[in-house]
Amino acid sequence: MRIRLTFAKQGALRYIGHLDLHKMWERVTRRAGIRLAYSQGFHPQPKIQIAAALPLGFSSRCEIIDMWLSEEIDLSGFAEAIQAAVPPGLHIQQVDIVDDRAPALQTLVDSAAFEITLLTPADDELPRRLSSVMESETLPRERRGKSYDLRPLIESLSFISPDKITMKLAARPSATGRPEEVLDQLGIPFEETRIERTQLILK
Repeated sequence: MRIRLTFAKQGALRYIGHLDLHKMWERVTRRAGIRLAYSQGFHPQPKIQIAAALPLGFSSRCEIIDMWLSEEIDLSGFAEAIQAAVPPGLHIQQVDIVDDRAPALQTLVDSAAFEITLLTPADDELPRRLSSVMESETLPRERRGKSYDLRPLIESLSFISPDKITMKLAARPSATGRPEEVLDQLGIPFEETRIERTQLILK
């Protein structure tokens, strides 16, 4: 039985990394009395898929995880049982049954939306710089020693208040936009912001 959970990750959990989040979900299911299915082979692993890694320090309203259970269960009370077992800062928002034959969750992620809170209100030139980014045909940059074009990775970018920016970035395995790189292009220090992922858009 394949279950898809949507959850928020807030507070101190912003500093839990991807691998630790995986292990945390294993502990949560054990604590809640939920039996996970395991992979085959010499080193069986619980069958869990997290849609997209969330960078350290980012909060989120929209994380998605698929888990395979070893048996079919009645989902009434399932969300409540999980919520009672998770640490503070993690909030279950939705539980769905997914076709076991559906593609891997990671391959379904197309883009991600973010809300950036500026800890220091924007200067008067920020709207102009933002417009310049969106009007650019290319934004050549370098990541890990390799050149790439940031512009095709930015699907939308909006200045919505003196201390808020929203952006939607490509989040495909071969084309992933990073909020901190967009902020750098805008001349905003990453350390002077708070970043929250607000939506994962699936294909």
